[in-house]
Amino acid sequence: MKTLQIKTAQNININFTVANVGQRLLAFLFDNILKFAYIYFVYYVFDFQAVEETFSGDTWTVQAVGILVLIPVTFYTLYSEILMDGQTLGKKLLHVKVINVDGFKPSVSDYTMRWFLRIVDFNLFILLAVYIQSITINDSDFLLGLTFVVGKLVGLLLILFTPNNQRFGDIIANTVVIYLKDEVKFSETILEELADKYVPTYPNVIKLSDNDARIIKNTFKTAIKFNDYKTLIKLRNKIIEVTQIKSIHKSDREFISVVLKDYNFYTQNM
Repeated sequence: MKTLQIKTAQNININFTVANVGQRLLAFLFDNILKFAYIYFVYYVFDFQAVEETFSGDTWTVQAVGILVLIPVTFYTLYSEILMDGQTLGKKLLHVKVINVDGFKPSVSDYTMRWFLRIVDFNLFILLAVYIQSITINDSDFLLGLTFVVGKLVGLLLILFTPNNQRFGDIIANTVVIYLKDEVKFSETILEELADKYVPTYPNVIKLSDNDARIIKNTFKTAIKFNDYKTLIKLRNKIIEVTQIKSIHKSDREFISVVLKDYNFYTQNM
């Protein structure tokens, strides 16, 4: 399996296992099964045909209802990755997740960009339908459908042949999908000793992931060891950028130390 190596400000190399095309396709398949199950449930259990018959003379209303019904499916990947820290249910099942290529949690804009660019990546279920329809009409329609299919294969081909298995949306959003084979190790490396009556200061630390906390701790320890104050400043600014914390500590060292302890407090007591 391919490995993504991230180098911190102190030249610490952290290795992540990149999710392969099989894992991503299985996660994609599971997510689409959920989408089709939702559509089936809405259209047949709630009898959407009855809605169409009721508003048969009002095409706009029927279309508006159809759009509303499909909103959860359309935005499923986007809101799932935002709310589940880079995972959909399919990704969670396959133990893969989306991270920033620098090792930190992607921003909402990163998730939005990679979701939006799915329009130029692959969708295997649509590919088959368009291809079959194309070969049953005429040559021009066939060529048009074939062009569409080849275009939709861009995402699959990029995952197969790019160094970090990135589709077009990942490349533009600066993200990569990793395999969480070392998920337990991540948690073990971020533990901090806390007093029994420890009172946290920054609730927003929950916006960090285990990966973020591990990188912060490793970089923090090395910066302290070599009295690298520039790295401490950069690390503090990055934490504030990701969490939107309003620091009450003037010392970078004290602030980062409290952030790590607060993260441990909240993750151990949630």
